Amino acid sequence: MQKHTQIYMKHFGYHLSDWMPCEICGCQGVDVHHIQNRKSGGTKKEDTIENLMCLCRGHHVKFGDKKQYKEMLKEVHLKFMEENGK
Repeated sequence: MQKHTQIYMKHFGYHLSDWMPCEICGCQGVDVHHIQNRKSGGTKKEDTIENLMCLCRGHHVKFGDKKQYKEMLKEVHLKFMEENGK
């Protein structure tokens, strides 16, 4: 399992056998996405939960790594964190 996925799961208390929701639609999330990826100006420091969100495959393809959606993803993720007590 990749380090950023471990960070995400630990923060929200998920385990390997848990089902994680897509933060956009609530369907089963399958990808922990970097909102601001390193090659597009993201930090070289360790991953932080503020930059990681779980997405279903469809939303990862539709919104992931596309500049025009970065702010929207940040807002959705902030709301998800607030609603989930983190």
